[in-house]
Amino acid sequence: MPQKVDNPVAADGAPAESSGVKSARRAVDLIETFAANDVWLSLSDLHARTGFPRSSLHGLLRTLLEAGWLEADTNTARYRLGVRALICGTAYLDRDAVVPFATEALERIREKTGFTAHFARRNGTEVVYLETRESQRSTHLVSRVGRTLPTHATALGKALLAELTHDEIEALMPATLTPLTPNTITSLEALHAECAATRERGYAAEVEEGTLGVRCVAAVIPYRIPGTDAISCSMPISQVTDADAQRVGELLADTTAELGQQLRRAGIR
Repeated sequence: MPQKVDNPVAADGAPAESSGVKSARRAVDLIETFAANDVWLSLSDLHARTGFPRSSLHGLLRTLLEAGWLEADTNTARYRLGVRALICGTAYLDRDAVVPFATEALERIREKTGFTAHFARRNGTEVVYLETRESQRSTHLVSRVGRTLPTHATALGKALLAELTHDEIEALMPATLTPLTPNTITSLEALHAECAATRERGYAAEVEEGTLGVRCVAAVIPYRIPGTDAISCSMPISQVTDADAQRVGELLADTTAELGQQLRRAGIR
């Protein structure tokens, strides 16, 4: 007869299953630490940023390095994200049924406006850029797939926050909003006012709140409730008037409305 085996115990006295989940959580936190920093990080850097014991960090770094999630500079004993991070990130986009439709819409917007167009999705208090079509005359706009920015400082984010109720926004956002530029709104009261204006206009707008020298307009793609995705257009302030920005905003509202219908007809939710 097989003997009953008690739950195994890890070296630190915790059940092995619990320990395993803890290790997995730490591995994810470690990957996200690398993603949040654009420099090579040493074990000491990681210890300072995460607070994880050095003994745990040694094992986690070795495992992630062997799996291709990290790469190492043997001369400096520092690490950064490896190619597996890109492969998995690309797989997310490859499997998202919305992306091909959104890409076509971005190309039409760029053709009609001459400006850079973005497709993004809200993730908590941030927007994540999933696709971009860059203007040929763009000289200083930073727009790359996977980039994240705070919702309160972007037209994309405001368009998506406007999909939420007052109470939902209050529960989601911190009381004080961190500025990216001197023009970024920093209070919930101002954010609620921006969301109200967005609902009234049908598109969101911001001027130099996310990036100095740039103004943006954005509209939600209405195929989910509340909306999760939006499209924006970034414009150098020296090249557009308020009337120009309004025309682009109205174009985005029309384009995203058509895109939402297209997605719903295709059964995409």
